[in-house]
Amino acid sequence: MHARLFSPPSSPLSSSCPLLRQLITPVTFRHHRYDDLVRTLYRVHNQCPHITRVYSIGRSVKGRNLYVLEFSDYPGIHEPLEPEVKYVGNMHGNEVLGRELLLQLSEFLCEEFRNRNQRIARLVQDTRIHILPSMNPDGYEVAAAQGPNMSGYLVGRNNANGVDLNRNFPDLNTYIYYNDKYGGPNHHLPLPDNWKSQVEPETKAVIQWMHAFNFVLSANLHGGAVVANYPYDKSLEHRVRNFRRTASTPTPDDKLFQKLAKVYSYAHGWMHQGWNCGDYFPDGITNGASWYSLSKGMQDFNYLHTNCFEITLELSCNKFPHQEELQREWLGNREALIQFLEQVHQGIKGMVLDENYNNITGAVISVGGINHDVTSGEHGDYFRLLLPGTYVVTATAPGFDPETVTVTVGPAEPTLVNFQLKRSILQASSGRRAPSGGHRGRVKAQPRTTRRKEPEGKLPRRGPA
Repeated sequence: MHARLFSPPSSPLSSSCPLLRQLITPVTFRHHRYDDLVRTLYRVHNQCPHITRVYSIGRSVKGRNLYVLEFSDYPGIHEPLEPEVKYVGNMHGNEVLGRELLLQLSEFLCEEFRNRNQRIARLVQDTRIHILPSMNPDGYEVAAAQGPNMSGYLVGRNNANGVDLNRNFPDLNTYIYYNDKYGGPNHHLPLPDNWKSQVEPETKAVIQWMHAFNFVLSANLHGGAVVANYPYDKSLEHRVRNFRRTASTPTPDDKLFQKLAKVYSYAHGWMHQGWNCGDYFPDGITNGASWYSLSKGMQDFNYLHTNCFEITLELSCNKFPHQEELQREWLGNREALIQFLEQVHQGIKGMVLDENYNNITGAVISVGGINHDVTSGEHGDYFRLLLPGTYVVTATAPGFDPETVTVTVGPAEPTLVNFQLKRSILQASSGRRAPSGGHRGRVKAQPRTTRRKEPEGKLPRRGPA
């Protein structure tokens, strides 16, 4: 976690906060239709061309581009040991506050970087940030046509095919619950062979986006409540919403997820108070399954299929707030949005190399006592979010002897833990080389690389996933 360069305001309207004092230009708070959204993203890029990149991860059912705005000191390039983090908004088309907050955040990061705000400059220099303001632009246009006074509560929620995108990801929870009981992989669960034909275009685009980048941390912005929701979303005893029997279903990283949720809740203007929208959530957080069980959601999918830890942020009682409410909502969420991004800088990170200092892709990083592993990325770097404490960490890869170290994690910057694996004696004596391949538990030794430019406006190429 980065050292804080100023304290958060005691209230979202505090004038003591440098983030408020240093705004370069006044911000106009309004709703953005699709064309306005695109213009805003490109305007930010034109104002900050050296730290931003606009790219599309695919198209919606009706052909609208799903645009992402990237912030980095080297846009389009993965720098080894620099973590990737993402924000996703407007997954439900009628839940619009997240969309507007992410556009405001984009403008804010650009303005504050130009204004030499040290905290924002360090965040951009040390982190690669990806912002997808709208995962469901088709649904938004339907909702926006009715406006904030819409009579149909669910109008625009689904995509143009009438599908709820947060019930459209492959269901991996069933497999992990089985594996937990009977044994099996605890991470990077594989997808069905026919998964592409089973999901919507927007869902497919996001899954391929997850395959293209080694995301470490993520938040999915929703509306209709005010609470930070963490995995698992699907209960072991799956049930429908409004069935009130508690069925908390924690992940192996439950304490870490609670901390991530509390960081957002307590940095938010009022989420931490608990009483919001007629509901009460202690500390403003909840385990998803203890609230209501949700199957095929994006949050659990991130955790079970990738290296990414995602929480879901419910940010407003009103799914489509009136325009005059947007400024208050932005001031209430701004510090929380920044603090959450900073949470990617905790735990351990490092390189996994072979004896010749070649990168090893797909090495498995295991932490004793936590039954959830992560893997090294294409460049041989890995990131493992952890709470402060002492851990026994092991790196393994096919064809290599495992290496185990004991490491102490502090409350500030991540601890650097590099591994250099030796080829196993059996492997060496047989004269066979370690298998090569990509991300899912296979290993590929390759020359070390520093930076690689990715084509403008396109997803980067990656090894087999």
